[in-house]
Amino acid sequence: MNGSHIRFIAKDKSTSLFFATLRERVDQYFRKNNLSKHANTQMVVKTMVLLSAYIFPFIILVTIHPSFSIGLLLWAVMGFALAGIGMSIMHDANHGAYSSNSNVNYWLGHSLNLCGGSVFNWKMQHNILHHTYTNVFSKDHDISDKLIMRFSPHTKVKWYHRFQFLYAFLFYGILTIYWTFLKDFIQFKQYIREGVNRNTRSQNQKAFLKIILSKLLYFFLFLILPLMILKMPAGAYLAGFLLMQFISGVVLTVVFQLAHTVEKTTHPTPDENHTIENNWAIHQMNTTVNFSRKSKMISWYVGGLNFQVEHHLFPSICHVHYPQIAGIVKTTAEEFNIPYLENKTFFSAFRSHVRLLKEYGKMPPEKMAVS
Repeated sequence: MNGSHIRFIAKDKSTSLFFATLRERVDQYFRKNNLSKHANTQMVVKTMVLLSAYIFPFIILVTIHPSFSIGLLLWAVMGFALAGIGMSIMHDANHGAYSSNSNVNYWLGHSLNLCGGSVFNWKMQHNILHHTYTNVFSKDHDISDKLIMRFSPHTKVKWYHRFQFLYAFLFYGILTIYWTFLKDFIQFKQYIREGVNRNTRSQNQKAFLKIILSKLLYFFLFLILPLMILKMPAGAYLAGFLLMQFISGVVLTVVFQLAHTVEKTTHPTPDENHTIENNWAIHQMNTTVNFSRKSKMISWYVGGLNFQVEHHLFPSICHVHYPQIAGIVKTTAEEFNIPYLENKTFFSAFRSHVRLLKEYGKMPPEKMAVS
């Protein structure tokens, strides 16, 4: 199924009216209020705050050399800032949502390099596969099983999966470390093999060189410069570096999982004709869940990823606008009798995620229409 193209075709043709109606209403909101769909002053301020919270603690670490405890505190601040940059700045920019200026999106999108990641691979995994085939087994790599984790009801259950609700959050903490050292290289070959990457050989050679150069720059700034040139104490420095990676990994993974790996979401599979019998927009409504819509603090920090329903329907709109258009989306969904999935609080979403991990740790794989 990896190499095949999946189509979304609804039996009930009237369902196509849902997204057409919704899109017109959202467009009307922006026209009526004379608003841009891109970043506003609030977003620019947030960008400055998050980048500063990541860059300045690092400068302090390598110039002032604070005590071990203060150093750990600074690394922790960097960890939360790094996750915030990924969820707010990088995410919007690589969707083209941050600015109408492609150059602004390009450079801010490369803030992903701050955690050692590759924009080239991320866009394929997230923009193409995840947003097109949300929660579709073997297509959406964001919810595919990872080593000792089972995130799909369609995969084989192993004996250790029954404990995954306990060890999951330790596993989540290695996300950015794995991303920095291995993921991009593995993914690059995988996407060529599976036909996701359709670039020419020359284009891929340039892309791969760019990945290598970005990794070398990252390793120089975060490992070679502090440890080999500035001669910082290796033990204390590496402990802080790993703490930063662990915090950012847990935050990024948990926030993402609360939108897709929770109860109520569906994991549809295509039939023998590689067709999912549903309208694409309604498919997004069935596979995506919001959480904590009323919390301004959470909405600010997670970059609107608690409004995943709105994001999946309108990924090119900057997330600062999601709280305002969420009411339009929910009302329109109710008019068309389409579910609007949400958990009212972060903790209710978190508990739902843990319950689903428990369930997936025991349940046998569901039968698929096509393998």
